[in-house]
Amino acid sequence: MYNDFYNTNYTTGFDLTWPIVSIVLAIVGGIAIYAVFVANKNKGEYDGFLEWLHNFLNFKTFFIEPILKILYITVAIFLTLISFTFIKVSVTTFFMVLLFGNLAARIGYELMFLVITLVSNTTEINKKLSYLNKEKESTNKTKKKEE
Repeated sequence: MYNDFYNTNYTTGFDLTWPIVSIVLAIVGGIAIYAVFVANKNKGEYDGFLEWLHNFLNFKTFFIEPILKILYITVAIFLTLISFTFIKVSVTTFFMVLLFGNLAARIGYELMFLVITLVSNTTEINKKLSYLNKEKESTNKTKKKEE
């Protein structure tokens, strides 16, 4: 009954060309970026944006801390404002959401910050220990040369 004058019969199958090209480009790009920016042999050769990119790709700069702070403030404001809708239900529910909701959010975010603080302190301790070990090795080498 319906005549397709322009013959717009499109195939409904999924074309795998672009996903395959994407996978190949991602693998090649990942290896290239790793070789240029992440490998330790290129340490200290960058200035400005390239240094920032090197630190970013090596996870020397963490962005989770400010993001978590913003999320906590947003959740706290939301819980405080949403608690006012529970005044219609009961005053007890209002105070429970207002107090215990904010308290639970605070405890949750503090637990996340404990993990972040633990990681940053451990990293700092490792840096100090590696510096002390290098210093110890250099003094041992000088003592051997003197003997």
